[in-house]
This record gives sequence, structure tokens and C-alpha cells, in this order.
Amino acid sequence: MHARSTLIALALLAAGASAQANDLLDQLKEKAGAAASSQGSNLGFKMPAIGSSTIGSAAGVLQYCVKNNYLGGDAASVKDKLLAKITGQKQQEKNFESGAKGLLKGGDGKTLNMKILSSKVKEKACDYVLKNATSLI
Repeated sequence: MHARSTLIALALLAAGASAQANDLLDQLKEKAGAAASSQGSNLGFKMPAIGSSTIGSAAGVLQYCVKNNYLGGDAASVKDKLLAKITGQKQQEKNFESGAKGLLKGGDGKTLNMKILSSKVKEKACDYVLKNATSLI
């Protein structure tokens, strides 16, 4: 984001023009997301790493995404296959429960709360999880 645009948005917000400031901030976030690297899945930030240590979390997030209509089709099948891999592993099952509530825990120590994201960003984040989780099957 450009510092000047951010200052303008903050000035508008301070002046009581919150609708205009929110619109400007949303535009800036979209531009930042579009300019982000593919590591961040075009989200404007880097997503938590998904790997064999995070199968439970990824499966849970897939359930969250399907339940909230951010993903369809293959996502439920991928989730079921991941669940089959973690059955009986208490920590992975615990991670699944957190993931089903929208909390993605990555192997790199990063955590993402899906609930705080906009719908558009949630869709991209769900796609990212599905793409990476599919490689774990």
C-alpha cells in the first residue's frame, strides 16, 4: 500500500467520512492482494504453511469452507481422505476441531482466523487450503 493513500484514508476516517475511507481502504487492500506473491495466494499476506503436520487443521478448514459455501465439489472428498489419515491422532483431531471453526494452523507457526476475512478473501483462502491439502492425500 502507498503511505500517502493510507494517510488520505485515515484523514477521511478522522473527518467522519468513514464510508469513503472504508471504500478507499478496501480498494487499497484489493490492490495489495493483487500485487502479492503467489505464496500468499494473492491474498495480500502469506498464508500459513500446510503440510503433513497440519493435516487435521487443513481438513477442518475444508469442512468450514464447505459448510459456509466457499467450496464445493471435491473439497468434501479431500476432507474425508485427510480425516482418514488422522483418525486416532489426538492432536490432529484437536486441530481438526479448531479448523472446523475457521482457525487454520500452519506448520510454520502461523495461524489464520478465517472468520475475520472478507468473503472474497475467504474464497481465495479456501482455494489455497484445498489446493495444498490435495497434495497431502
